[in-house]
Order: sequence, then structure tokens, then C-alpha cells
Amino acid sequence: MTDRAPQPVDRQLPTEESRDLLALVREIAQREIRPRAAEEEDSGRFPREVFTLLSEAGLLGLPYDGSFGGGEQPYEVYLQVLEELAAARLTVGLGVSVHSLACHGLAGYGSKEQQSAHLPAMLGGGLLGAYCLSEPAAGSDAASLTTKAVRDGDEWVITGTKAWITHGGVADFYTVLARTGAPGPKGITAFLVPGDVEGLTAAVPEKKMGMKGSPTAQLHFDGVRVPDSRRIGEEGQGFTIALAALDAGRLGIAACAVGVAQAALDEAVTYALDRKQFGHPIADFQGLRFMLADMATKIEAGRALYLAAARLRDARKPFSRQAAMAKLFCTDAAMSVTTDAVQILGGYGYTADFPVERLMREAKVLQIVEGTNQIQRMVIARHLAGPETR
Repeated sequence: MTDRAPQPVDRQLPTEESRDLLALVREIAQREIRPRAAEEEDSGRFPREVFTLLSEAGLLGLPYDGSFGGGEQPYEVYLQVLEELAAARLTVGLGVSVHSLACHGLAGYGSKEQQSAHLPAMLGGGLLGAYCLSEPAAGSDAASLTTKAVRDGDEWVITGTKAWITHGGVADFYTVLARTGAPGPKGITAFLVPGDVEGLTAAVPEKKMGMKGSPTAQLHFDGVRVPDSRRIGEEGQGFTIALAALDAGRLGIAACAVGVAQAALDEAVTYALDRKQFGHPIADFQGLRFMLADMATKIEAGRALYLAAARLRDARKPFSRQAAMAKLFCTDAAMSVTTDAVQILGGYGYTADFPVERLMREAKVLQIVEGTNQIQRMVIARHLAGPETR
């Protein structure tokens, strides 16, 4: 494994403040995240202290209102921060994206009283969040979720099981989508649930092929009671809240995918320059040079795509179609680039002595989470041709 630091990406950032921010993120990544990534992923260790450090540095609430502890950064900047973090370690980059997703509902749909009471700790007080939408039998068809919330006076009683929850069992709070009404999307409501509430337990984390340092677990709600003051938005508004969060979250996944791909390309270029065969660096051979060129082109195209969608969001214009396109393209590109990186390193690429095999395993999950890439194609097609008529 090389000890060389990757070359910084030549970014077009809107302000001097954002340039300083990205420099800080690179410094933290190089000093605190990248050196321990391989060892901790191999052992399955979750780096909670890194998230505490990021919170102290103001990096867990970047796209949110400064009056509640957020960084007031545009998505154009926030996503490039995620890319840098994911390039150092996907467990961290994706973890920040999930935390931001968990804050989205309260920040966008909560009352001023709720925001004042909870957002400062969520955005900059050291807390870590998780997002609870999927269930064992409700993944891509999230509107069919069956976890129930039944009103009991001034409280709600939540019963059911959530699945595939990043930070499940270690989060301090959960944004939970539960059924409060009739079947379908209009019967779903959002709640902010403390991580230590009675009746909430986490199953043993899933054994995954990648991202072993990031706990993914089922959560069991056994008569969990939360006050009505922790209901986010109106009754029946939960699915609308969920979809708005997922549009933003898909951009986070896209940025993380570009970060993983960039890390793989950096490793491949370094190896190709150092490795000699037939008396020359293998970077001299045209077939390999063309592979590197194609990898770099996919990364640049993905970065441009997610930034274009982010700028639409920052301008308060519709961006759902572009978010689906960015998630689709960037994650497919990451899978392609990391696979090519393994090929360039040859036998070494297939060993854990170099990070590219880990990056390839991590890239796979990005094609699945927050809507599989098949679902992204459905979203894009509906924007182009309308809903299916069958």
C-alpha cells in the first residue's frame, strides 16, 4: 500500500470560505481518517470519535441554517466535502450523508419550537443520527411500510421493525417513518425518536461484503412511546418528507461514489507509475493509459453531473430527475472505475495489502442504497414519459 497522499482535486468553489473549508476537510481526512481506514474496516470498528471530531469542526450540519448550528453552506460545497471524506473512508463520508438525511425532516418540516429544541444538538452538538424508512418487506416499495404509530393521548406508540439502518444501534436519534393511517403513501407520518428510548432495540449488525466499519442493523420498536411534540410535520405528511429527503440523499450517495472512484484512480495511477515491467513503468503501455483515461473521464463526468444537480437545488429549482441521474451514473461509474483499478494492480489489486479491493467492495453498495439503480431508472423514465399505464 502506498504512503503517498493523493493529489487534491482541482475544484471550482464559489467562495474563499468554501476553499478554506475544503482544505480543512482534506487535512482532517489525511491526518485522522485515511491512515486508519484499512485496519478499522478490516476489524469492523466504527469510528465514533471521528464523527465527534467532525461535529466539533462544524462539518455535520453544513447545509443547514446557521441559527441552529448549521454551516449555511450550499449543496454545491457540502457534496464536495462528502466526496473528500468518502475518498478517505466511505464509512465516514456515507455516515455524514446519512446523518444529514436524518436531520432533513426536522430542518425542513419541523416547527420553530422543534427546531430550536433539537437542531442545535443534532447539527453541532456531537449527536449522530440515522434514517428509518426501509423494512424487511418494504425496500424499494417504501410506501408499503407496516411499522405502526398509534396515538395514545399526547403520545404515539410505535411498533414494528426497520431494516438496513445505517448507524442502527449506535445513533443518538432516529428519523422514523411509521404508518398512522390507511395503506399507501398518504397514511405515513414522520417522528424524531431518541436512540435511548425504552422499547427500542437493535439486532446484531449485518455481515456485509464492504463497509464493515459502518453498522447496518435492524431496529425493533416494541411499544416505543414518543410525545406528539416529536411528530415531524402533519399526520400523513411523512412520505412527502421522506421523498424530499431522498432526493437530497441521492446527491450525497453520488458524491460519495465519486470520492470512492477518485481514491481508486489515485491508487491506480500511483501504482502504474511505480510498477515496472519489461524495463518500463506500466504507465507507458497504451492499453493501460487508455484505461486510466477512461476512469478519469467517468469521474469528471460524474462530478459535473452531481454538481449540476446541486446547483439546481441551491437555486430552489426542481432537481429530482437530476438527482436520480447523478446517483445512477456516479455509482455505476464507481463500480466500473474500482473494478478497473483492481485490474491495473493485477494480483496485488486482489489482495488487502492495497486498498483497491476494499474500494471495489464498497462501490457495490452504492448501487443499492437509497434506491437501487433500477429504481433510479424508473424515476428518470417517469419524468420523461409519465407514470406507467399498466
